[in-house]
Amino acid sequence: MDNTFKDVFGRYDWDVEKASIYSKTSVDVSNALHAVNPGLEDFKALISPAAAPYLEQMAALSQQLTQKRFGKVIQLYVPLYLSNECNNICTYCGFSLDNKVRRKTLTPIEIMQEVAAIKEMGYEHVLLVTGEANQSVHTEYFKQVLKLIKPHFSQISMEVQPLDQADYEELIPYGLNSVLVYQETYHRDDYRKHHPKGKKSNFTYRLETPDRLGSAGIHKMGLGVLIGLEDWRTDSYFTAMHLSYLERKYWMSKYSLSFPRLRPFSGGLEPKVVMSDRELLQLICAYRIFNGEVELSLSTRESELFRNNVIKLGITSMSAGSRTNPGGYAVEPQSLEQFEISDERPPDEIARMIIDKGYEPVWKDWDRNLVV
Repeated sequence: MDNTFKDVFGRYDWDVEKASIYSKTSVDVSNALHAVNPGLEDFKALISPAAAPYLEQMAALSQQLTQKRFGKVIQLYVPLYLSNECNNICTYCGFSLDNKVRRKTLTPIEIMQEVAAIKEMGYEHVLLVTGEANQSVHTEYFKQVLKLIKPHFSQISMEVQPLDQADYEELIPYGLNSVLVYQETYHRDDYRKHHPKGKKSNFTYRLETPDRLGSAGIHKMGLGVLIGLEDWRTDSYFTAMHLSYLERKYWMSKYSLSFPRLRPFSGGLEPKVVMSDRELLQLICAYRIFNGEVELSLSTRESELFRNNVIKLGITSMSAGSRTNPGGYAVEPQSLEQFEISDERPPDEIARMIIDKGYEPVWKDWDRNLVV
């Protein structure tokens, strides 16, 4: 039996799987679209170049499957950046250790100022984000933050450095509901190139983080890659494989997927692979057809036009009014952002747009005391 996803991952070769994806034909795509329970080979077909002419058909099926499972509901969330301190060098990130910027970690008073601003916008779901700096943003700091903000939010998610299983077990009783951890890329050599220094350079430790989360009993975990570092089709295939493994092994947890495309930052990295809007839509629809249960999230990295148009085609949650810098809502709005956002509309405008599309914006996802 496989102990962690590392054991599964080790049986596959990147170049072999990439060649398999690019060899898919229109017949494979048609079979995938008519499959009762699409598998990973069907997913390969749906993300392959051969599927491009089928985008309209894929979008219609994706819309149908999404409404069947989630109805016409779009959950809204907002990131709260607690710190830009980081011990890692990452070629694509504004918080990278070698990027000479003023570092800041929010104090309890500053956190509550940010919370007040976020609550004023109507949010009940907050995503806590930090750089990876174990000396300042560690488990004890997260406990303090969770204890401080738990009375103000119905759902708290976290996107911070990968932690040990025991750390997650300690944080869950403080109100931690969901953890997002992106592999960035499943291409081991390119991963090493983009993470030359810091704990994040440990590819395997990051790869096994969802296993630690599942073992800790987290309610929901989020997966994804940073689109632009490597071939997006192959990276997405390994993400789908990872998701399938996790759903089988940790069936009591829920799952979400995100699609962050590489965005500019101070002194930023140019994408190795550029993904078009049509290709991103193809990927979103492919994931929905492959998995009717997974939540699909789209951030403010994407443009107004794109976000408006994909509301009906598979997405189940969106951020709005995001600031990607510590103190960005109230304390220090002009400090360095982790990356540039594209859709700068305020939350109330996003909510109106969702309503205009015939959907319902939802600010609150669930209550723990309603979960059996």
